[in-house]
Amino acid sequence: MNDLFAALALAITLEGLLYAAFPEQMKRALAGLLALPVPQLRLVALSAAALGLVLLWVVRALP
Repeated sequence: MNDLFAALALAITLEGLLYAAFPEQMKRALAGLLALPVPQLRLVALSAAALGLVLLWVVRALP
């Protein structure tokens, strides 16, 4: 459970740093997401989740 909270804290930290470092680009990225049709947005989100799971599996498999 601690790993889950650590991962969430890291994700929030990284997102906050992105907004602090690149505010205009992040606003444009969000506007682009709003313009996507729902099925395409869902596909992008599921692809990102799958990539995250694969990366987690690889990292956990390393000695």
